[in-house]
Amino acid sequence: MSKRAESSRPGGPARWAGTTVLAAAVLVLAGCAGEPALAPSAEPTASDPAISRPAAPEGELSPELQDRLQQTVDETMAEYGVPGAAVGVWIPEQGSWTSAAGIADLEGDVPVTTDMQWPLRSITKSYTVTLLLQLVDEGLLSLDESIGQYVDGVTDGEEITLRQLANMSSGNADYTKDAFVEAFSEDPERIFTLDELNGFMLGEPAQFAPGARKVYTNANTNLLGATIEAVTGEEFADVLWERILEPLGQDGTEYNLDVATWSAPHPVGYAPVDGGFEPQADNLSVFGPAGSMVSSLDDARVWGEILATGAMLQPETQAEREEGAPLEVGPPYDLYALGMGETGGWWGHNGEGFGFTAAVFHEPETGATIAVFTNVSNLADRAHPADQMFRRLAAVVDEEK
Repeated sequence: MSKRAESSRPGGPARWAGTTVLAAAVLVLAGCAGEPALAPSAEPTASDPAISRPAAPEGELSPELQDRLQQTVDETMAEYGVPGAAVGVWIPEQGSWTSAAGIADLEGDVPVTTDMQWPLRSITKSYTVTLLLQLVDEGLLSLDESIGQYVDGVTDGEEITLRQLANMSSGNADYTKDAFVEAFSEDPERIFTLDELNGFMLGEPAQFAPGARKVYTNANTNLLGATIEAVTGEEFADVLWERILEPLGQDGTEYNLDVATWSAPHPVGYAPVDGGFEPQADNLSVFGPAGSMVSSLDDARVWGEILATGAMLQPETQAEREEGAPLEVGPPYDLYALGMGETGGWWGHNGEGFGFTAAVFHEPETGATIAVFTNVSNLADRAHPADQMFRRLAAVVDEEK
C-alpha cells in the first residue's frame, strides 16, 4: 500500500466529504504523453503563494451572443435528453454569461440554479496532477521516478514512472475489477479509502508494457494521490485544500467522500432507462483523487483559467505539461498531456460517471473560459453531453473572434 508518512490530520471539516455512484464501469476522463524529464530543482520554491482568485469579466455578453449560447444549450439538452444543466461562458473585455436550465431533481421538480455544487468527476484529475507538478517545482520529486518508490505492490511498479501515470501510458490495471464490484455491491454506501481503492489493483496483471500505449484509467491518478500523500506526509484532502483550494478562494469546491455531509444544494444524477431517467446512487468515495471532487460554476471558471495558464506552476513545468498525444482508449481530446487535455485550442478536462458529466476548458488565445455541468450520463451511444455542449459553445465563441 501507500508508503505515506503517517501524520495526524486536523479534525476533518465537512469539507472532505462527498457523493455519487459507481458499479462495474467507471467512466471518468484523463490522458497521455510527455517525454523530457523534469528533474527536481536545486532549491525548493513555493508554487502558489502569490496566486489570487481571478475575477470574472465585467458586464454581460451582448444580447445577441447570449441568445446564440442559450440556443446551443437548449438544442444540446434536447438532443441528448439532459434533465438539467448549469453553464457559464466568460470572455475578457466582452463580459460574462451563466445559465441554469432544466431540472436538478425530477421527483421534487427542483430547478437547476447557478449556485449549485456539481460533481467534477475526472476534472478532479487535473487538480491531482497539478499538486504533483507543484511538488516537482519544489524539488520534492521527479516525474521520472518510479511509482514503486511510493506504493508497494504495483505490477511493473519499478518501471512505471509518475509521468506515465499522469499521461495514462503506465499500462497498469484499473481497480474496477470483480473484487471491487463485489465489495461495492455488498455495501453501496461503504466509504472507500484511497489505500482500499489502490488495493484492488495491486498485483493485477498489466494491460501492456509501460509507455507502449495510451489507455485512460482512474487507477493511474489514484496512485498519484498516494504519491502526494507519501511525499507530503498529509492526507490528500488536506494537501488539496492548503495548496490549491484555499489560495484560490475555492469555497464552493470540496474533496468529498461522505454524501451525508454534502449539505450544499446539488442536483440528482440520472441515467436513461426505458425512456425515462433512473437516479444514480450517491457514493463519491469510489473515485478518490481521480474523481471525488464537487464544485460550483464560478469555481469551475476560476479553475479553468488557472489550469490552462499554469498560474500555479513554473512556466517550464507548464510547458512540459502541455506535451501530449491522443488517447487510444479514453475521452475524445485532440491530445491528452499531463492531467489535462486539448480540444481545438482549448485546454482543460472533462469528466463522467454515474449520473453526471462535466467539462471545463479555457482558450489561452482569447482568455475565454467555458464550464458545463449536466445531470445525466451513461447514454446508450456513449455520448458525453457536457463535452458536446462545450464543443458547440466553443464554436460559437470562436466565431466571435
